[in-house]
Amino acid sequence: MRTSRLQLLAAAGVTVASLALTACQDGTGTRDGGASASQPVASAPSDASSQAPEESASGSGGNGSTANGSTGSGGDAAGSGESGSGSGSKGSSAGKGSAPGGSDDAPARFNPCNGSNTSVSAAPVSRPVNHMLITVKNTGSKNCDLTYYPVLRFDEMQWVPQPVEESKPQAVVTLAPGESAYAGVLLSAADGSGSGGATGKKLTVGFQGRTPNSDGGPAAIPSLPAAGVYYDSSLTVTYWQYSTDDALTY
Repeated sequence: MRTSRLQLLAAAGVTVASLALTACQDGTGTRDGGASASQPVASAPSDASSQAPEESASGSGGNGSTANGSTGSGGDAAGSGESGSGSGSKGSSAGKGSAPGGSDDAPARFNPCNGSNTSVSAAPVSRPVNHMLITVKNTGSKNCDLTYYPVLRFDEMQWVPQPVEESKPQAVVTLAPGESAYAGVLLSAADGSGSGGATGKKLTVGFQGRTPNSDGGPAAIPSLPAAGVYYDSSLTVTYWQYSTDDALTY
């Protein structure tokens, strides 16, 4: 009987030892399980990869996409980042176009018509009487602008003929290559009321720039009839016009 009790005690001890050993193994397993539960930390690069587009937008996405380029999601994120960057670039370009002075909607650069890019002629007309028509043709390869009115000078004349203000157009006269514009000149008063009459043998046609009385570039010297052109103090000139009818109305 005593031997049986000893055997039972021994068996119980073995059982307790086994339970303790099992408990120790379970504890180790629990710790391993705890490490396994912390695996989301190991997946943090994946989380970082999901923020790569933001970094890419700020300029550091290139490094992030290289670090996470092996993951599919990282590649998609990088692709999204590049797409976003492209859209931003287009938006910036559109902004330039819509902004004042932007490249798309900006007004054309001012290019004055003058003696270097036009041909100029001057010829008296029968109607109206005592009038002359000045014709300017754009001989250049791009548009040019005629501002205000021609500045006329016969020979060594010391005064400048005044413009007919009623002939002032609504906008600058712009000529495409090959197009022409006109100005009418009243040479002398039909009733003889003008003074200081003279016969001009040489005519210089000056051009104005962007602002009144500014230099628009080289002048032109069109040919006049061999007998010259008579003028007096009534000499006036119209603003540049698109048609001969408008130029000879005044």
